[in-house]
Amino acid sequence: MKRYKKKKNTNYEKITNRRFIVFFVVITMLFTILGIKMVNVMVINKKEYTSKLNQLTYSTISGTSSPRGRIYDRNYNILVDNKSLKNITYQKQKHTSNKEMIEVAKKISPHINVDYTKLTERSKREYFFAINKEECDKYVTQKEIDRVKQRKMTQTELNELKLSRIPVEKLEYSEEDKKIAYLFYLMNKGYAYEEKIIKMNATDEEYAYVSENNSILNGFNTRIDWERVYPYGDTLKSILGTVSTSSQGIPAELKDYYLEKGYSLNDRVGLSYIEKQYEEYLHGEKAIYEVVNSHETKLVKEGRRGKDIVLSIDINLQQEIEKILEEQIRLAKTEANTEFYDHSSVVIQDPKTGEILAMAGKKFVNGNIQDNTISLLTSPITPGSVVKGASMLVGYNTGAVKIGETMLDECVKVAGVAEKCSSVDNLGVINDITALAKSSNVYQFKIAIRVNGQEYHREMKLNFNQKSFDIYRNMYHSFGLGVKTEIDLPVESNGYTSKDKAAGNLLDFVMGQYETYTPIQLSQYITTIANGGERLAPHLLKEVHASSDTDEIGPLEKNIEKRVLNTIDTKPEYMARVKEGFIAVLNSPGGYGVGYMNSSMRPAGKTGTSQSFLDTDNDGKIDTETITSSFIGYAPYDNPKMSILVTSPDSSRPNETNNFASLVTYRITQRVSQKYQEIYGVD
Repeated sequence: MKRYKKKKNTNYEKITNRRFIVFFVVITMLFTILGIKMVNVMVINKKEYTSKLNQLTYSTISGTSSPRGRIYDRNYNILVDNKSLKNITYQKQKHTSNKEMIEVAKKISPHINVDYTKLTERSKREYFFAINKEECDKYVTQKEIDRVKQRKMTQTELNELKLSRIPVEKLEYSEEDKKIAYLFYLMNKGYAYEEKIIKMNATDEEYAYVSENNSILNGFNTRIDWERVYPYGDTLKSILGTVSTSSQGIPAELKDYYLEKGYSLNDRVGLSYIEKQYEEYLHGEKAIYEVVNSHETKLVKEGRRGKDIVLSIDINLQQEIEKILEEQIRLAKTEANTEFYDHSSVVIQDPKTGEILAMAGKKFVNGNIQDNTISLLTSPITPGSVVKGASMLVGYNTGAVKIGETMLDECVKVAGVAEKCSSVDNLGVINDITALAKSSNVYQFKIAIRVNGQEYHREMKLNFNQKSFDIYRNMYHSFGLGVKTEIDLPVESNGYTSKDKAAGNLLDFVMGQYETYTPIQLSQYITTIANGGERLAPHLLKEVHASSDTDEIGPLEKNIEKRVLNTIDTKPEYMARVKEGFIAVLNSPGGYGVGYMNSSMRPAGKTGTSQSFLDTDNDGKIDTETITSSFIGYAPYDNPKMSILVTSPDSSRPNETNNFASLVTYRITQRVSQKYQEIYGVD
């Protein structure tokens, strides 16, 4: 029995020893592996792991938005600049109670002026609630408190009851308390983590007080900000666009777009037109700070103003055009039959590059003249006869008319359609040049009937042929009529394309009475004719310059070249023939455009008068016929330097007792082209 026990003890000891050896070997191996790893980290790959550690522990923050780049005109006159602002801000610190915030508001109140007349009753109640919480607890019943415990009411809903039950007499504050209450409101406005602007453009005294005492004004600080300034006032201001404010930051609808580009929510961004279109150049680079500890930061990279851009606009020409528009619109409103007329527009381009030298629209509203430049991009008009250059090219291209071919100008009558004539009932036998010079509708009608696969005879039935519509529409589109011009602005209309399939509409189409186009589309159309057939994207950006640390413009980084969208599909001799017709419009005896532009400019162009229709009582139904007048032109015709578009929608109306039609488009064209000649001369 004893021998058995001794054997058993001996086996136990062996097992224990064996386990201890295994345990020791494992521990030794683990320490060996750990040692190897430590040598690897601390010696062999020290640099790599040190870099990774720095990446994990290195923390940076961005400063506030830096000023944007300046915007210049083509002659380097500053159109948009920055002005520094001294702002007073507040950012709530962690664990700061409402009572502590109110104490700080009381400290700063005597040293800062704010317009506390904006204090609302709601804000008064919230201020009372913050300083009289225990008293406000008495304004609810135990039953209502129990409902919160039972989760039948939220604490927020209970607090709303307390607020609503504060007696009105408790809200009768002194002027001093109103000011403190308003400051408390400003300190709480928006998200808790956001920095709030308490006062923009603070006085030197206010700014100095906060700067010197921010250690005792828990959460208050000062910040230099900026705002856009416009040395030329409202001239072209709508096209220059707007920028978000410091308090606004990035609009919600643009948040995802800008966050993907590395912006912060409180960054200021361009909201419209040039400021939005060229945000990539204009936005500044923010300063970067390394977070040293919870209280200190170290500047890593200085902030930098955005890049400067130069526009193709000539601000002196722009100002003169806006002045002419205002004068002529006011004059036209004193004339007969202009009760429905309210605006005119002008665009001047360089037909060789697509650069816009000036673009302006003005509108008469309740006796005042307002800016209406945006309508050049968004408000289509009925163009009238100005489109006949494109219509004539369809005739040449399809063989429906030959260069120099004569036709009898007579009133045209097809079955089911009222008789259609030229503006003069009978121009007699005319060729293609005279047809353009005297704006013959009939010449275009007869060409269109041939394009439709028929030959004109009185009371004929005009067959509907979708192909003929498509042929004309495709030619118009190739000039930019009815399609986007691709101007470098974020908003642009296509115009209106009709889907009415009546065969007789083909005759309206070819004389500019069927579809509508925006003024900028008509400007692109005439520049395409002027340069011989290249449709160029109209553009406002001319140059981009690097950011500068001085008041001078920075070094040139980029020149904007012309962008050819397409070339008109026609023979050179056909385009030359249309241009010859446009020269005749302004220079031949009886040409309908004679006098629109000074003959010394060697001009070419086309007039247009069209029927237009209005809903004058806003019942959704067209009830009034008006007349829209337009002009397109360029000069000199042998080496075009400029193109011009002038439109005056609804400039007159038919009147049985007085057939007076305003010459507002004629006068605007004459004065604007003269002003261009004064500034640029004619080579």
